[in-house]
This record gives sequence, structure tokens and C-alpha cells, in this order.
Amino acid sequence: MDTYLEQLNELLPIHHKAAGFNPTLHKLYPVAVVLDEQFLIYDSDGDQVGYQFVKTAPVPMPIPKGVRAAFQLEAYGGQIACVVTPEVFDTPEGYVTILHEFVHCYQYETCEQALKGKLDIAWQAQEKGDFMWEIQHPFPYQAKSFITAYVDFFDAIEIGHEQKILELRHELRTDLGLHDYEYMLWQEWKEGFARWVENKLQHNLGLPVNHGGQSPPFSRVTFYAGGAAWIDFLHQNDPALVQDLRLLFNRMNLPTRKN
Repeated sequence: MDTYLEQLNELLPIHHKAAGFNPTLHKLYPVAVVLDEQFLIYDSDGDQVGYQFVKTAPVPMPIPKGVRAAFQLEAYGGQIACVVTPEVFDTPEGYVTILHEFVHCYQYETCEQALKGKLDIAWQAQEKGDFMWEIQHPFPYQAKSFITAYVDFFDAIEIGHEQKILELRHELRTDLGLHDYEYMLWQEWKEGFARWVENKLQHNLGLPVNHGGQSPPFSRVTFYAGGAAWIDFLHQNDPALVQDLRLLFNRMNLPTRKN
């Protein structure tokens, strides 16, 4: 059942152009297309020269149209995969979105669990059996002090004011409670890095970059934009950071202190 095989293989030239940009894009990951409450699972062959249809499997939960995600597929040996619905193939931006999810696959395979293990918020969520904390944590997005600090953070990055950026990072670290700070940092690293890669690819392909989340009212997506901006600033000062996601996480957490 190769319903979307032709469309999926149109990803190959885009991936080939992008593969040398960052280690997160070096390989092709499995892709599961959700159709009629089933996964259509595709994977690349050993030489990564193209995708092949592998199998169908029932979806384990309701998955809405428009999903763009990366998670393990129990029906495919627990492998991490990009999960999408068919309209992702309708636009060039959709193919870049698949590569965005490949970044998450790489994070999962290489360092995500080790880094998450450093966070108290993740430990407490695990003890409570809360598997949705990354999406549902009640962060105080509408708190005036947070909005002011994060708007100023965006502004300082836009003009490259390093001293102000570092002051604001330390202000956020001090003023937010431990779990709120860890949540912000985690989203900035995990989703912010995928957004950073996505926007670099969009720019290289002549497509509009994604600024979603940058303006109030703030939400979880704000950290996608904030993380991407923060990573871009750090990358300009130390290009090697984006080659090592553990090092990048540590630098985002503990930037050089202001004088």
C-alpha cells in the first residue's frame, strides 16, 4: 500500500540539500502517515536512497488532522518516527516541517533522555505518571513580569545587545520558579532548536521563515521563537554549539554571566 510513497520520496532532494547543514539531518527517519485511523509506515532502505512502504498499523489513540509530531511507534519496534497527516505533502513548507520533526527524532536518539533527566520538573512528572507535562505544564504566560522580560529579551536579541540579553536571562532564571524556568529552558532547547533548523532551511529554499509565537499573547509556541532566537545569537558567537546539542543545552542554561 504505497499511497504516499511518491509524495514522500519528493522529500529526498530537499533532504539531500539539507543533510550537510547539521548533524540532526544526516539520516532519514521513518515516517508514519495517519489515514483512516491507521498508520501508513514508510522507512528508507539501508542505503538511504529512497523510502519504501513497510506496513500499516492501527493508531493507538485519536490523532487529529494536521498533526506534526515525532514519537515512538510501538507497531514498528518502538522506533522514533515522524508522524504526519497527508496534507503535509501539499506545500514545500510541509516538507521542511518533516525535517523539523527529524530534528526531534535525532534529539530523542542522542541526548533528550539524558538532558531531561537533569530536570526536576521531569522527575516529578515521572513520579506522578504525568506524560503530558511538556505540553500541559501551567506556565504563567500572562504574568506581566514574564511578558515584560520576554518582550525585552526578543528586543535585545534583535539589536544584538549582549549585556542586556544576559541580564534578562539571569532575571528570568531568578524570577521564575524552578519548574517554570526548567519548562521554559526545555522548550527553548527542544522546540527552539527544531525551529532554528526549520528557519535556516526555509531561508535557504527561498520560503518564508516561521516567526510564530514571537508576539503577545504568549504561549508555549513563544518558546519555539525565543529558543530559535537565543540559539541563533549563541551560534553567531560560537558556531560549534549547534553541532553538539548537549553543549548547546548547557550554554542556554548557564550563559556567561554579566560583568
